[in-house]
Amino acid sequence: MKLNIAVLPGDGVGPEVTREAVRVLRAVSDFCGYDFRFEEAPIGGGASVEFGQPFPPHTRERCLNSSAVLLGAVGGPQFDHLTGERRPEAGLLDLRHTLGCFANLRPAIAFPSIAACSPLRPERLTGANLMIVRELLGGLYFGEPRAIDQAGHQAFNTMRYTEHEIERVARVAFKLAERRTKKLISVDKANVLETSRYWRQVVTRVAKEFPEVALEHALVDSFAMNVITWPARYDVVLTENLFGDILSDETAVIAGSLGMLPSASIGGRVDLYEPIHGSAPDIAGKGIANPIGAIGSVAMLLRHTAKLHAEADSVDFAIEAVLKAGFRTADLLPAEQRAKAVSTEEMGRRIAEATIEALNSRMAYHAV
Repeated sequence: MKLNIAVLPGDGVGPEVTREAVRVLRAVSDFCGYDFRFEEAPIGGGASVEFGQPFPPHTRERCLNSSAVLLGAVGGPQFDHLTGERRPEAGLLDLRHTLGCFANLRPAIAFPSIAACSPLRPERLTGANLMIVRELLGGLYFGEPRAIDQAGHQAFNTMRYTEHEIERVARVAFKLAERRTKKLISVDKANVLETSRYWRQVVTRVAKEFPEVALEHALVDSFAMNVITWPARYDVVLTENLFGDILSDETAVIAGSLGMLPSASIGGRVDLYEPIHGSAPDIAGKGIANPIGAIGSVAMLLRHTAKLHAEADSVDFAIEAVLKAGFRTADLLPAEQRAKAVSTEEMGRRIAEATIEALNSRMAYHAV
């Protein structure tokens, strides 16, 4: 197995968490005898300052010539002076568009060992294991026209969806639901938005291709409440770009911290993997960021790009095992206990070691 992975550490805590994700991938590669190669490239605010644009041509070329892209985070207040296409976030949107990844998979799992980290009552969390499928290349993020007028008196964005855009992401969600609990809920704002009414029509039509999957529709405002009050009710959640961005951040309360959430963006020329948290400039450089979102993202890389399901399962198992053993980064502890927190590096190292233990156990089991 050979993989060429473009590593884009980015800004803020991006380099710190990405370093630990690469550590875990190297551990898998070395143990299993695979050929994983890593090439770093700049993106985000730092790239914009150094190269004049947040997604430089040499980064673009490296990404397109890779097997997968691993991204840290972009942005920070030190880059607020950058405008237009020099903004770090413009580089992120350009990356997604260049790779063509239209389906963003964002899992949120309530690990029993860290249930106390969530503000929700434990009985609300039991069994919660969601997969949000967010459409990534349409809607308000990419719709045209968009502008702030020269006089500065108004601004506008365009929400637009085509039949093809809805169909292709819906099929990804339905196929996932077939392999899980055969339940899918599609979230929209069909009581107000024409795009949402059209979204609902197309998703309902696609559902006929998947007769074993039970489809439910929900309005985004009611779903935003219900996913917190009863998260275990839901499994696969399909929604458009803006709603998916907001709802997946909301599900951080299910996992216990935004730092716990990974993501995979698939369906294009090259798959993209990244934790869903931002650059966290307030803690950047302190070695206290939670790398589990980034490490969970490489587990998804192993599963979706490399098709190494046993290795992906081993990383997921290792994350849970380290949490069960009581190791916590600062975001998973109350303020009065944060002196006991492990560093970003220690959490990454322990998960890498636990991954090797899990792989060893699998080999021993299959050898019997």
